[in-house]
Amino acid sequence: MGERLELFHESIIRDMSEGVMTIGFDGVIAYVNAAALAILDRRAEDLVGERYDSCFFRYGENDALNRTILAAVYDTTSTHKSVVPYFTGKETRQLNVMTSFLHKGEEKIGVVVVLNDITELADLRDAVSAMGRIKELNGRLELRNQLLEETFGRFLSDEIVDQLLETPDGLAMGGKKRSITVMMSDLRGFTAMSERMDAQKLIAMLNHYLGEMIEIIQRYNGTIIEFLGDGILTVFGAPEERDSHAADAVAAAIAMQSRMAEVNRWNEERGYPDLEMGIGISSGEAIVGNIGSEKRTKYGVVGSMVNLCGRIESYTVGGQVFISPRTREMIGAELTVAQELEILPKGVKAPLTISHVTAIGAPYNVSCERKFVLAQPIERPLPVRFVIVEGKHCSDTEEYGEFVALSERGAYMKTATQFSRFDNLRIEAGGTLLAKVLSQTEDGSWLLRFTSVPPDFFAWCRGAAEK
Repeated sequence: MGERLELFHESIIRDMSEGVMTIGFDGVIAYVNAAALAILDRRAEDLVGERYDSCFFRYGENDALNRTILAAVYDTTSTHKSVVPYFTGKETRQLNVMTSFLHKGEEKIGVVVVLNDITELADLRDAVSAMGRIKELNGRLELRNQLLEETFGRFLSDEIVDQLLETPDGLAMGGKKRSITVMMSDLRGFTAMSERMDAQKLIAMLNHYLGEMIEIIQRYNGTIIEFLGDGILTVFGAPEERDSHAADAVAAAIAMQSRMAEVNRWNEERGYPDLEMGIGISSGEAIVGNIGSEKRTKYGVVGSMVNLCGRIESYTVGGQVFISPRTREMIGAELTVAQELEILPKGVKAPLTISHVTAIGAPYNVSCERKFVLAQPIERPLPVRFVIVEGKHCSDTEEYGEFVALSERGAYMKTATQFSRFDNLRIEAGGTLLAKVLSQTEDGSWLLRFTSVPPDFFAWCRGAAEK
């Protein structure tokens, strides 16, 4: 009966789908069923009767399997279970390994090793894990893209962000020639103002002003190229092409000037000084695209019309919008032109007639007309000293003159010095006063428009008049 039961057990083990291998405590392999031979990719004659170490120590990749089995052979108090890689010599499989003891009566005479090939299950588990990992990475990628868009959006216009993130060659160096309109805006006297104000208050005032201007520029399809301190360089018609780029730019500029009243109300509530802005606009062909190097790149615009825009802006005083002849030609909407000026900017061969525009009709219908208080005659002329500012440099020659009429924004000055229209002056009058020469009257006085007024200027005027 015992012999039959033993044969019955052997028959069951032989037909099991799990691999079974028995090893004596002397390390000799006593039995291996067919499933184990298939799993291990070995032949029975190469294993049965041989020492385990001589059969399986060939490949270092099988160290985990070998440690599990030898631990069972030499530790007769514990069973073991683990998942280990097994290298057949051709491929690596994932095995589930369980060990128990082989008994003869009450005596332990060896170890039974049960093997299951779980490679497909491991692959499936890895695939599920990979899918979870992919989902996690996708979530991180979406968060990263959102961060990129939000971060880029603070430094670049939406159109540029879209081009960088969605266009295959969005980051490629190079540019395209386009018909565009460029707008430059600049605060008058801001540098002098920055020397007098607390840094935090100055930045708060500047950020509020820029925030108001940015909202308008984006509303009229402008792309901000960069902030030049208190100035803004904006392009219309790129990167997205628009036939209405000239009119868009003029409408934006007029709306920006109109918004300055609200900006200055905000400033007044906080004890900040009033701000005035001049804007120049030029249209024509220019190259737009990614400019710089592999280490540092920016979306920029290059062309003679960009330089011309800067020249035109330099002729403005606070509250004015000057546009080039080409810009005016390209606009179909009705324009309100306050005056026309013939200028000969540096780098231009022939004189240009630029236009001071204050309103644009349908479909924009925006206006920025302002009433300027005329300078009123004063009883006693106020003597002043001044130098002519050429570019960014002051003349070495100090000149003398006297104010004969005065307003909050300008003055009439008599002097023996002869000026050219739009000369910039640095005047010592209760502090540093900056002004631009606008015209000469019939009696020889010069009309000046203040671009930066020191805080104590009018107190100085009153004190000087009383002397």
